[in-house]
Amino acid sequence: MVNSSPDFTDQPKVINGFSDLMVEVFGERGKHARSAVGVASLPIGIAVEIELIVEVE
Repeated sequence: MVNSSPDFTDQPKVINGFSDLMVEVFGERGKHARSAVGVASLPIGIAVEIELIVEVE
C-alpha cells in the first residue's frame, strides 16, 4: 500500500523498489506476485506498507 494523493497514479513504480530488492537479496527465489494500491493514509504517517507471506526451509 502506498500513501498517496488522489491524483497520484505511479504506485507500481514505488513498489518496484521493494520488488527489485527482493530479487537482489534472494535471487530467483525473490521473484513474487504483488499488488500496488494507493490509500489515503497509513498508520503513523508511513509512506509504504508491505505485507509478506514467506516459507522458510
